[in-house]
Amino acid sequence: MISRSKDGDFITDVVQRIGWVPMRGSGSRGGKQALRLLVKEIKNRFLCGHIVDGPTGPAHGIKPGLISLVVHSGAAICPTYVFYERPWIFNSWDRFMVPKPFSRVKIRFDSLIFVPEDVDSELFEELRSGIERQMIDRYEEGDQNWIR
Repeated sequence: MISRSKDGDFITDVVQRIGWVPMRGSGSRGGKQALRLLVKEIKNRFLCGHIVDGPTGPAHGIKPGLISLVVHSGAAICPTYVFYERPWIFNSWDRFMVPKPFSRVKIRFDSLIFVPEDVDSELFEELRSGIERQMIDRYEEGDQNWIR
């Protein structure tokens, strides 16, 4: 799921070039429709990627749509992290990065997270905030690896 923002237009172009099928939407524009389409795609293809911080921030904030997506689709969450050795860093709310030519890129996959389908609102928020904290911590750890 990719937002309908200008940054999202750029990301959509990139993911289409590598063969992915983008669903456009966010919490503020078209998110419910995109979420329904993503649930269908997951049930048909068994795999999807979801950029978890929305187009209005805060940066690194996990939106509730991620948990809703897995509850309705029966999928698991596989947190995935991308680190760049030498990126260009845009002056945007999320400090969007693009690797410079010939720089190394590292991709890390974390352990699968399973969400019960009968999750209540308390567990829902506990899962959302726990994944958010885990991803922030892992990105901090991974960024430090390039500094050494």
